[in-house]
Order: sequence, then structure tokens, then C-alpha cells
Amino acid sequence: MPLGVVVRRSPGATRWAKWAWTVTGILPGAGPAEWRVLREDDDTIDYHATTGTLELFAGETEAYLTAISGRIPSLYVVMRRTGRDDRPLKLVLVTASAYEAQDYCDSGEEIVEKVPMPEGLIAWIRDFTDAHHVDEEFRKRRRDRKDTSLVEDGIGDARIVQTTDVYRSPRSARQGRLQ
Repeated sequence: MPLGVVVRRSPGATRWAKWAWTVTGILPGAGPAEWRVLREDDDTIDYHATTGTLELFAGETEAYLTAISGRIPSLYVVMRRTGRDDRPLKLVLVTASAYEAQDYCDSGEEIVEKVPMPEGLIAWIRDFTDAHHVDEEFRKRRRDRKDTSLVEDGIGDARIVQTTDVYRSPRSARQGRLQ
């Protein structure tokens, strides 16, 4: 489904940041746009910055259920800084997967904004998850019964023949570094 991304430019809160850029809304079914001005109010401008595509996958329905069952059902808009003044953000992804958004948050390279989902989009995603979601039964992993304490695998350096200090470095390697 095509989704337009609404980005707001407002005056920065500090002297080091002239402008603050935030994603404020989603336009379901929007056509293509390149930073079209939607509204101006003094120094605050709302842009229809770009249009992305929301794709849903049958294997990720648990993540979609997490996103729509929150206190405020939300989409996640992932953007990257471009370094340009006229178009400072570039759309990377629009997703309904809370897990995928978390992965992008972990990298620290992208800006991830949580945007409230419109009612029609909530119903569309809920219908998709109802049709494709399969609950998986939790299975606790069991440990092997194999006794691993019998073999000292990987302890020390094989070039050391004495058994008293298996963690010391070999004499020849130590002497080579000192010279």
C-alpha cells in the first residue's frame, strides 16, 4: 500500500540546531510527491516529503500484532539524513513491524519515528494478520546429556609442553616481540 510521509520543519530549540525535523503523519494511498508543501504557519512547514510502500509479510504477523495492539497503534518511519538543506531526510522504510523498527533503532544510523496509525490502516493490518497469523507453541530447548567436562579443548597453547602454566605464551614468541 502506498503511504505518504508528512514531515514537519519547525524552528530548532537550540542555537546549534536551526531546524527540527519530525515525522508527523501518514497519508494512506497517497500519490508520488517530492517535498510538496502542505501547510505553512510562520516558521513551521509541513511537507508531503515522499511516498513509500508498506509491505506486509505472512511470516511477520506477530510483529504486526505487537504494533496494532499497543496503547496507540503505530507505524514506524525509518529515514536517513542526506546532508542537504532543502531535503535533509531520505525515506528508507515504512513498516508496521515493531521488531524491524527496533533493528533500525539498534544501528543508530537511521532516524526511526513512531507515527500513529489511521483507523482504516489498523483494520487493513488486522484483517491481514487474522488471515495469516499462526500461533507457534513455545518449546523449551533441552540441553544435551553429553558430558563435556572430560576434554580440555582449547586450553592454552599446544606448543607449551609443561602442564603447570598452560596460559603463558611460548618463549620463542615472547622473545621475538622483545627484540
